[in-house]
Amino acid sequence: MVTIFLFFNFALMLVIPVGLGWFIANRLRMSWRFFVVGMGGFVLSQVLHIPFNWLVLQQWALLPGDTAVTRNLLLLALFLGLSAGVFEEVTRWAIYRVGIKDARTWGKGLMYGAGWGGVEAMLLGAIGLLNFVILLGMQQGYFWGLIPDGQEELVWQQIDAMFGLPWYMTLLGALERMFAICLHLALSVMVLQLFLRRNWLWLMAAILWHAAVNATAVFIVQYTTPLLGSNQAGLLTEAIIGIYALLSLVILFKLRTPEPEPVVIESLPPPPPVQPLDGAVSAETLEKSKYS
Repeated sequence: MVTIFLFFNFALMLVIPVGLGWFIANRLRMSWRFFVVGMGGFVLSQVLHIPFNWLVLQQWALLPGDTAVTRNLLLLALFLGLSAGVFEEVTRWAIYRVGIKDARTWGKGLMYGAGWGGVEAMLLGAIGLLNFVILLGMQQGYFWGLIPDGQEELVWQQIDAMFGLPWYMTLLGALERMFAICLHLALSVMVLQLFLRRNWLWLMAAILWHAAVNATAVFIVQYTTPLLGSNQAGLLTEAIIGIYALLSLVILFKLRTPEPEPVVIESLPPPPPVQPLDGAVSAETLEKSKYS
């Protein structure tokens, strides 16, 4: 049963973003171009975000490493939250500014956010599914020739950790991605307000909201794991992130505006048919026709 649920979890992470994009595209008649641009935007934001975090935390070791101290854990959570907020939201703004200048409606922002949060879910789902297949094969006796000598015990620990999960923990990955997509939908529409309302505070609000969600997740899961155990800490963290997701949906629909009606240009009526001249054609009538 756990094996089936795990497979279903990773499959949902791959399918949900595409289903959401299809729903928005058909319901609001949005172009898939904005979805694809959102996918590229997330990847682009990580090109600088991941190396920056590595430099600060690993190479330069600018933050204290003992996260058992609450103050140190809080600093780490705030740093990770702010770095995610700054790199992702500034990239989101830059693409609005340069790449999709025509994305200035609520529906287009929605499609953009669906691609942004969707590709993150799909990447994590693909990695998780690959890991699931490999560990399942090893559990059945396959692939062991690929493991270096002395690593067998570590691999068995990973197998036990994955397939020893309680059934109610197996779908948390897909649930977390659904919550994250709600966040990205709201963030994309929040950043869009900078262009619609000409106010840079909307970009700051998006950065702070993103930072708050990420920092809360990091702090809660690491602070409560020694107290509650990893499973209960994970459930508590997802419950809190679920509240953030609901609040993000409230923000999203509070900012909703009707899509502009398409401009229909009516064609001019055809000109009336040319009527033949009455009477016989003479030099005088031809002369008059030049001015009629």
